[in-house]
Amino acid sequence: MENSMSEFDAIRPYYDHEVPDVLARLVASRELAQAASQLVMPGWLGNRSLGRWLTRFVLRLKTRNLRSIRDCQNVVAGLFETVIDRSIDRLSVSGLDRLSPNDHYLFISNHRDILMDSSLLNYLLQEAGHDTCRMAVGDNLLSNTLAADLMRLNKSFVVERSVAGARAQYRALSRTSRYVQQSLQQGISVWIAQRQGRAKDGFDRTDPALLKMLLLAYRDKTAADLPMQRMLQMAPAVPVSVSYELDPCGTSKAHELAVIDEHGGYEKSPQEDLESMVKGLMGHKGRVRLTFGEPISRASSAEELAAQLDQSIVANTRLYPTHRYAKMVLENGPTQELENHPAVQHLTAELHAIPSAERPYLLQQYANIWRNRDELNIV
Repeated sequence: MENSMSEFDAIRPYYDHEVPDVLARLVASRELAQAASQLVMPGWLGNRSLGRWLTRFVLRLKTRNLRSIRDCQNVVAGLFETVIDRSIDRLSVSGLDRLSPNDHYLFISNHRDILMDSSLLNYLLQEAGHDTCRMAVGDNLLSNTLAADLMRLNKSFVVERSVAGARAQYRALSRTSRYVQQSLQQGISVWIAQRQGRAKDGFDRTDPALLKMLLLAYRDKTAADLPMQRMLQMAPAVPVSVSYELDPCGTSKAHELAVIDEHGGYEKSPQEDLESMVKGLMGHKGRVRLTFGEPISRASSAEELAAQLDQSIVANTRLYPTHRYAKMVLENGPTQELENHPAVQHLTAELHAIPSAERPYLLQQYANIWRNRDELNIV
């Protein structure tokens, strides 16, 4: 129900009646015209003023009859196919047959890319005849008005992390939990990453604190069952493994991790998240695979659910030659065994282009997939 005022107004996606005003604001955005020109124009025209003018004309043409979120998502799906064609060598999916198009789920995945992880999930769900899900994004990504509009048009809701003060933080987390609960009660699936922020070091683990946040809305002292049981009865948790042969943001992540290790912290530039979004979307990713694990409907605690999610996500992560190459280089020094593979050649070119001090951090992003498997005793 599209109430004029609700406790979720600050965090919810846009409603259908808000779509025309938001689209008018987006079409007028120079920033969007510049970013989108790389997507809708030929390469030689993408960064020129004529390309940006033509892009704004195309956007106005494509959005003039859009009146609902579903209309917007259909357009996004078409544009996203262009992203897939330009940036992915082969996209594959498995495990969707475990899910019913008539049911709703709490999707929890590893997190490697700001936009691609959840966008690929929704694209594949839509292609398979499932409803798309609402997607959780951190409020740090919405400081840019353009990014906020685009995400909230695409069924994203805000997880408020930058609130100051313990009481305010608890209220904000409780509100997020209630919003997720309400969405699931309405039969709408929800996606959330397994922990706050991307796994910049390639180490995929579910944060039990994230699951405890989701449980806040289910705390009822009068209920006979546990909060976790109540949540999973409302919607099973589905572990999703997102596997990239190449990470377009890998060198940026390596630089950030190296700076943190050397100086104890890292301060992002104002446009860095937006730049990472564009790079993650349009950069070369080689092969990509999404695997939907067996839905989880029983767990007694956040820690138990986290352990089940980790087993499934790590076991179903696809191992590519880039991962094997990184492991071999870190353990034994340079190897010629995989050097003729195109994706490995792409990775070695990136390694040569960055400072030598940052190279171990880039290699570790790929090699840590093996560490994940070893620590969880996955063969």
